[in-house]
Amino acid sequence: MDNNDILIRVRYALDIKNTDMVEIFKLGGIELTKEEVMMMLTRSKDSYYDEAKSHDTSIESEEEHIKCNHKTLEGFFNGLIIFKRGRQEGTDHGQKPILSMKDSGSVNNVMLKKLKIALSLSSDDVMEIFELADEPIGKAELGALFRKEGHKHYRECGDKYARRFLKGLSIKYRDDL
Repeated sequence: MDNNDILIRVRYALDIKNTDMVEIFKLGGIELTKEEVMMMLTRSKDSYYDEAKSHDTSIESEEEHIKCNHKTLEGFFNGLIIFKRGRQEGTDHGQKPILSMKDSGSVNNVMLKKLKIALSLSSDDVMEIFELADEPIGKAELGALFRKEGHKHYRECGDKYARRFLKGLSIKYRDDL
């Protein structure tokens, strides 16, 4: 799963409007126009989804696609936290946040952590979301996904878990609409 796919799935799961997407990126320190955001929300030729549905004609050409890098995706998640919960009191608003996404392996773990914060989810809520997607997960396993990279019990969150979490999030939040 690439960063654009994660962005598309989170937007769908939380039913975020285009204008709100631009605002969320802005809150995260990323200045994008509505058109640039829309180009980012198209699936790339090499995405997982494209392999599964190669006959789909809705996939845009490469000229109409902007690749979402780790800094942009993390800016989106930081903006989503501010958008959903408000700015944290007593912090330096001019200070740049420390980026947690160092490589492709940590993207899914950071996504889980930031969505948990943005949506004010408890560990039990996260476990329930996994269960909604038919992927039950234990407390110890979940704790390993939330650990800091380098910790002896840290476990990398694979694409399977990330997709299932986003599917469960869709079930939970889109059914509430």
